[in-house]
Amino acid sequence: MSTRYEGLTLIRHLCDAFGPSGCEDGVRRLIEEQLADLTGIQTVTDRLGNLIVRLPAPNGSANRDTRIMLSAHMDEVGFMVTAITDEGYLKFDTVGGISPRVLCGRNVTVGDGETQAEGIIASKAIHHKPRSKRLDITPITSLYMDIGATSKAEASRAAEIGTYATFSSPFVCFGQDDKFIKAKALDDRLGCALLIELARALSQSPPDNAPDLYLCFTVREEIGISGAAVAAQSVRPDFAIVLETTAVGDVPDADASARVASLGEGGVISLMDRSTIYDRDFIRFAMDTAKRHGIKAQIKKYVSGGNDAAHIHKSGVGVRTLALSAPTRYLHSPACVAHYDDYTAMLDLLLTMLGTWSYGKEPLC
Repeated sequence: MSTRYEGLTLIRHLCDAFGPSGCEDGVRRLIEEQLADLTGIQTVTDRLGNLIVRLPAPNGSANRDTRIMLSAHMDEVGFMVTAITDEGYLKFDTVGGISPRVLCGRNVTVGDGETQAEGIIASKAIHHKPRSKRLDITPITSLYMDIGATSKAEASRAAEIGTYATFSSPFVCFGQDDKFIKAKALDDRLGCALLIELARALSQSPPDNAPDLYLCFTVREEIGISGAAVAAQSVRPDFAIVLETTAVGDVPDADASARVASLGEGGVISLMDRSTIYDRDFIRFAMDTAKRHGIKAQIKKYVSGGNDAAHIHKSGVGVRTLALSAPTRYLHSPACVAHYDDYTAMLDLLLTMLGTWSYGKEPLC
């Protein structure tokens, strides 16, 4: 059996895995390895590559007929090679939303998750640019990847048009008690880690009245949320909880209204984003559960972004949906920063909600 990872070590191995949108196979294999020793679960990989893990409700559970989908996406933002120059440089475009501001000088890994080459994103040196352009943000069309090749033929042995790339960034713990986490792909490997630890806890000791649970590790969230749409059609849930990260701005000089949430204050529950208005009763159930059990949680104080909920909530006859996110600085960069206490608070809240499930299926007014 493969080594079993937990906590920070689990998050690190997931973040280090190569898995841009459309190339999630390596991440899925790692997740399958981490779930391989569990009994009483059912797993399936669908046509798009979503990994769906079912934890059936116990016999006699009062919530046996309640289906809950928990979703976290496996993919990360990345790049795709679009051309190879005669000199051996790789031209590229982004896969998912990445600001050109965070690109120049960054290390990247080019490949397919198995065969890989290291490289650097670069552009013209500053002395090659007119003075009027030196402070401008370099557009992606003027950037290239240097993988140490000296000709098109040499570069073509490492990459071709359509080859993927991701940020290459070491996983670092820092700050007081090493509780701050810096890594690429915290969006959304942190959510995947939560689902793995949730599956372990609930398969080992399922609550008597646990609902029928479907843990969905989805694909292609960063380029249009197609994986979650297919998974939701298959699962047909009554409720869904989307586990995510959310960009925060708790930095100097940021207006309080734009800070969104704070690191170290628990998981972030959204009221609304650019694609979903979340179920208010579900939000109250989550916040009341957190308060009763002394678990840190906070409300997202800004309307922005979107996630798997965009398609899940409007699938079938409609799904009551909650988004629970880890507050994260510098998202979609090689140096995303989260706090481990928020991760453990999210896990505690999920286990408590599912272990004491008392939320009904009755329709809204």
